[in-house]
Amino acid sequence: MNEPVTVRYDLAEVLKGIEGKIDKLSDKIDKQSEKIGTIEVKLTAVETELKGMDKRLERVENTQDTLVKEVSDLKGFRSLILPLVVGGISAVIGGIVTALLRLPSLLKP
Repeated sequence: MNEPVTVRYDLAEVLKGIEGKIDKLSDKIDKQSEKIGTIEVKLTAVETELKGMDKRLERVENTQDTLVKEVSDLKGFRSLILPLVVGGISAVIGGIVTALLRLPSLLKP
């Protein structure tokens, strides 16, 4: 039952094979680490760009708010001016009509 195990390979060769595989894995890990480092750098650049875009968007929103307020003010001014103009024209026409109606009485000797 307990037969001796015979190894057909030289232990030094087996260890060299294992060492070679470990070196390959180490190289793969190094390459992956480099890729991760590159991705991190690119991600940082994207984050910086997004922060810049956020600031620009905030300025656009502020400008939009200002423009909306100014347009609203202009609409309010227009709604105030129109009645004043109409009232002024009505007053002038009323004055002319009144003058024309009084003219005959003013012309009588």
